[in-house]
Amino acid sequence: MSHLPQIDYDTASDEIRAAHDEEVSVRGRMTNMKRTLLHSPAAHRIYAEWFTLRAELSVISDRPIWIFSHAISKASKSKIAVTFFRRALINAGFDPQALELSEEEALLDAFGKAIVADSNAIPADIWAKLKTRYDTRTLVDLVAFAGIMIATAVFNNVVEVDFDPELEAFAETPD
Repeated sequence: MSHLPQIDYDTASDEIRAAHDEEVSVRGRMTNMKRTLLHSPAAHRIYAEWFTLRAELSVISDRPIWIFSHAISKASKSKIAVTFFRRALINAGFDPQALELSEEEALLDAFGKAIVADSNAIPADIWAKLKTRYDTRTLVDLVAFAGIMIATAVFNNVVEVDFDPELEAFAETPD
């Protein structure tokens, strides 16, 4: 059970309702995390910058970004975030348990895991490969994107945001 409630749209302030309506208009849905974040429209806006950075990372296609995000989510032990990216992969026709990673995807998977494991000690070989593949701006955006992914995982984990019912079918099952 979540430590913090989701907003009640009917009793929310005009500012919160406007932010809610904008989110639904732009993204087509409202997750439990966003309904909780909307108690602070500024916090919601900051976390929504994930989408801005994703757009900036257009040189990286969806699947590698989903794998990168999934790796960060999994290493952060964030069930909601893990399942969100499992859903993206599954809906695109991929089995998250049986992915054959491309060179780029393997690099981003390793980078995501390394960031969460110890952001002070990213292996030199990972950095060398990243610098060969991407320009500096892309790397800046990628690291910032990872930071928002980690922040999302932390928010969901600390608050214990209620699991979104629409994600249930995509959740990992214990082996």
